[in-house]
Amino acid sequence: MEKNYYQILEVDRNASQEVIEKAYKTLVKKYHPDLQENLDKTASEETIKKINEAYEILSDKSKRESYDIKLNNYEQMLKNKHDEDLKRKIQNYEKNINNITPPKNNNATNLNPVKNTHIEEADNINNTNVEKLNKKIEKQVYKEQKKLLKSQRLAYQNAYINELRNRGYNVKYKKTFKNYLSAFIFIIVLILIAFILWHIPFIKNYFIDLYNNNIIFHMIGSIIANIINIFI
Repeated sequence: MEKNYYQILEVDRNASQEVIEKAYKTLVKKYHPDLQENLDKTASEETIKKINEAYEILSDKSKRESYDIKLNNYEQMLKNKHDEDLKRKIQNYEKNINNITPPKNNNATNLNPVKNTHIEEADNINNTNVEKLNKKIEKQVYKEQKKLLKSQRLAYQNAYINELRNRGYNVKYKKTFKNYLSAFIFIIVLILIAFILWHIPFIKNYFIDLYNNNIIFHMIGSIIANIINIFI
């Protein structure tokens, strides 16, 4: 499905017939060939054909319902394909991370077959340092790969959500425990700040004077107090 009639008429998927008709008339006036310059007439004629085709489908209830079914199936197919591609890319990145191996130690340690004790001890120390360095490099590479994978996951997710929003979907995020915990901590911090400020004399006096001298604040405070007394 190459044509999205809603995008052609520049309307939302849930647009009413009145909105569709108004958009159609506006676009016809905008792209009418007689109102364009000579160089733009050919392009305007093609645009008008697309606009008329879109209006013919969306202005008819039965045709619009049939088109919506096809459009939904097409978008679901694109979503499944996108999800499969994203899943495959993530699996490839995870596979690459799991296959990370430290650099091989190519130091030639057996050049001299006859070694004394001091040389052997020095070689052991060097090998230990090389192993530590290899492990440090391996950890650093793993962190970089993990960071890259996380950023790419986020980029794919944002691109997918933006695509859905551009097509008229209302994207809502499911609240997680982390979100509720962050909100709870934020409220607690605000309460602590308010508690500390209330115990500073000049700030406390300022708010008391503001409450007593401002009718609106006084009314709001009275309403809140009455509500608390009702439930208590």
